[in-house]
Amino acid sequence: MPHVDVDGLALNVDRYGMGLPVVLLHGFTGSRTSWYDSVRAIEGEFTTLSVDLIGHGWSGSPPTVERYEMSRAVADLVTMVRKIGFERAIWVGYSLGGRTALQLAIEHPDAVSALVLEGASPGLATSKERDDRIAADEVLAQKVENEGVEAFIDYWQSIPLWDSQKTTLSEPQRVALRQQRLAQRATGLANSLRGMGTGSQAWVGDRLGGLNVPVLLTAGRLDTKFSAIAAEMAQAIPDARLEIIEDAGHCAHLEQPAAFNAVLLDFLRGIRGRL
Repeated sequence: MPHVDVDGLALNVDRYGMGLPVVLLHGFTGSRTSWYDSVRAIEGEFTTLSVDLIGHGWSGSPPTVERYEMSRAVADLVTMVRKIGFERAIWVGYSLGGRTALQLAIEHPDAVSALVLEGASPGLATSKERDDRIAADEVLAQKVENEGVEAFIDYWQSIPLWDSQKTTLSEPQRVALRQQRLAQRATGLANSLRGMGTGSQAWVGDRLGGLNVPVLLTAGRLDTKFSAIAAEMAQAIPDARLEIIEDAGHCAHLEQPAAFNAVLLDFLRGIRGRL
């Protein structure tokens, strides 16, 4: 479908299928195209809305950081979905998209009927942790601005977070993922780091008990950090289901798509009668 205009910001959305709406939010340097396998798995039973987040893909990359601030970003996503015609949706988010979906559920509970979080966190608990992360993300933002997208992606792909993909992804898959990342714009990536980074967002770990919708928490077994975070969040959320995806790292839906999509579809079918 065409771009959806939200107060001057063009948000790009792919819509497929029919039934209850499921919004899919990608990770940093990603795009809606990373969800193609999941879309194919669920579009026969649900409406899928895969979105390019602000600063990514074919969505707009405003020059001002304020538009990227997490509270504004989630409000824009709610407006976008309602402009499409849905008051509430099931929100599926990975990494940056997972933090965004969780923040949205906390700030706009009336727009959320269920939540799926993959490799996500509730932010950082202390001001010291947040300040340190803001400083680290500013270094990254300046790196992409000063050195360009390709040099930044060369660095980004080298960090330990992606080590599992050396074995879980084929060479054609790694090439396709790199091309997706290289298609980004420096302004969008830099401002996303500044406005939607883990240090910039509000800590919501102390508000997880207030979530009153079904929540699926997933992570790859090889991603020990985010597997542990998912387990901790599952303990705090009243209606939570935890599923760890075997032989997958941080990006389970790309590294083990069949296993991830089976868990996702099972969860969606299980809650459909409750929504």
